[in-house]
Amino acid sequence: MSDRRPRHPNRVPAAPAPARLVPQRPLSVGALRAFDAVAHHLNFRAAAEQLHLTQPAVSRQIKSLEDELGAVLFVRGTRKVELTGAGTSLWRVVAPFLEQLDGTVRQLRSRERRAPVTVTTFPSFASLWLLPRLATFQQAHPDIDIRISAADALVELDDPEIDVGLRYCHPKDAPTGSTLMFGEVMTPVASPALLARVPLKKPADLVRHTLLEEDDHRPSAAYLTWHHWLREKAPPRLAPSAWVYLNFTYQQIQAALAGQGVALARLAMVSEALERGDLVEPFGDAGRITSPFAYWLVRWPARRERAPLAAFEHWLLEAAEQTRRELGAIAASPGDAADPAGAADATKGGRRPRAATAMQSP
Repeated sequence: MSDRRPRHPNRVPAAPAPARLVPQRPLSVGALRAFDAVAHHLNFRAAAEQLHLTQPAVSRQIKSLEDELGAVLFVRGTRKVELTGAGTSLWRVVAPFLEQLDGTVRQLRSRERRAPVTVTTFPSFASLWLLPRLATFQQAHPDIDIRISAADALVELDDPEIDVGLRYCHPKDAPTGSTLMFGEVMTPVASPALLARVPLKKPADLVRHTLLEEDDHRPSAAYLTWHHWLREKAPPRLAPSAWVYLNFTYQQIQAALAGQGVALARLAMVSEALERGDLVEPFGDAGRITSPFAYWLVRWPARRERAPLAAFEHWLLEAAEQTRRELGAIAASPGDAADPAGAADATKGGRRPRAATAMQSP
């Protein structure tokens, strides 16, 4: 009989040694900056001078980073330092990352120092009048940031985020302290290509053209319609070949530029297109009519007065003066135009809405 003891059938075999855990902590930006500096100079002393640290401090950061990664990043020789393969791979990622990070930080700090001047206006005016002229202000004042808040919804006058508004209303409705920029002049415009196909020498020729009409039911729109212009300038009961109705002014101008018809345009918003020759006035000055409504610079009561705002406001008024010269004497006195048929109903009894709601966004 054997004297060997039987093995214990329930004994659990020893567990294998646990695998080495890979650190999951995010890397320190400070260590990455030290690595970037050494990789750039391939010299620990030069890196330390760049970072305003001691050379031993930089060496400790590199050693800590290598321990975190489990990889050697530099081959340290007696007279030179070289990147290893792992170091080269890491630097390809770290260098652009730090450059982007520093750029973002500079922008954020700049924004804190340079609060933008915020202007509210309606989209068509921003697109067709303000933006085409804004480059001249930016060239003269590259250190002033501008934020344009373009929306059809009117912003309340107590909004603390707004500095200045560019609005459209009757002189009786302009808020206290507003400054007249220029009046309203309407004129037929069309593309040269369209007029080459279908000549337009006199108002009676409109019977052969499509008229581009702004579909608007506000009080000011009564002065801006083709129906009003035809009553003023065309033979009685003239009917065009077709109508196209559009919601916004800029759509009307885009359609005219595309040769889709003749637009009754706000002259202030197409002066640059006329100057470039993209649009033409087939009837010249004789085709122009006015409206009692006008464009106003409105100063927000809650704004903080400062030099950049004063500079922008001064430029706006200079640009408005240039537009007044382009419009000529015909737009010198807004508020004097005779009411077109149907317009009187919009302000029955001579009463107009209060200024906060009467400013419009054509």
